[in-house]
Amino acid sequence: MIGKIPKVKTKDLLSVTDFSKEEMIAIFEYTKKMKDELNQGKTHNFLEGKTLGMIFEKTSTRTRVSFEVAMFQLGGYALFLSRDDIQLGRGETVGDTARVLSRYLDGIMIRCYAHATALELAENATIPVINGLTDTFHPCQALADFYTIYERNKNFKNEKLAFVGDGNNVAQSLMLTAAMLGVNFALACPKGYYPAKNVVEMAFSIASKSGSVITLTGDIAMAVEQATYLYTDVWVSMGQEKEASRRRKDFAKYKITMKILDKCAPNCKVMHCLPAHRGEEITDEVIDSPQSIVLDQAENRLHVQKAILCALMVK
Repeated sequence: MIGKIPKVKTKDLLSVTDFSKEEMIAIFEYTKKMKDELNQGKTHNFLEGKTLGMIFEKTSTRTRVSFEVAMFQLGGYALFLSRDDIQLGRGETVGDTARVLSRYLDGIMIRCYAHATALELAENATIPVINGLTDTFHPCQALADFYTIYERNKNFKNEKLAFVGDGNNVAQSLMLTAAMLGVNFALACPKGYYPAKNVVEMAFSIASKSGSVITLTGDIAMAVEQATYLYTDVWVSMGQEKEASRRRKDFAKYKITMKILDKCAPNCKVMHCLPAHRGEEITDEVIDSPQSIVLDQAENRLHVQKAILCALMVK
């Protein structure tokens, strides 16, 4: 039998720090059990009769499909709500939207630009709110990524994750998760693109207790030395199109190539949250190499989010 659904103290998941380390590991353990049983043909109708509203200011392939399939596999229903379908931010306050949706739904997933929108939604909703991505954090991605590492090394001992590229929402969530789990984390990026100061301070504070070593540098060779996982993301995210030319110039030296991969630890795994701009932040040779686990990451979004949905929505 799969066992009890993990209990978490938080109502919402807006940042990875909403979970404790122990809760995070419990989520991973439960994810593995559900994934194994799914592959054996077993079903889990833990959310039968439950409905998840999915608010999208930003479009997505993996977030929409993984959450929608997750609800289906758990016996529930997912309702897609694009920015053109609802009144959020168009004459109706975020608070009023939250209070109304709380009367209809059992949970909300939001993928939006401003993190303040997700915070306000959660503050006013009486049901769980899950951050499917904001410009500040991407907790579901980070949890799926570290679950992908967990599948290979359950205690995370002697692991180092090197992120080369923009200190964006993904990098910030990865850095915080690494600090919580005691995984060494190094970020290589050009000046002007480092993570937010308050997030860096939070990561260093957490790392001081977990033993994680956090390194921020412009030196790629220093960042990737002895890295067991090498990670990158697009240089131009949604909403940054006007900065595209400048960003491509600033990040030109931060492309992941086989030469960079060879500087890492032997058999270092390659990670990317997708979508990838092939030939820009990463070469085809690297992302299609035997060391690439990007499709494992993408698949694990589904499995980890199922565990998160159960932990937050099953009373």
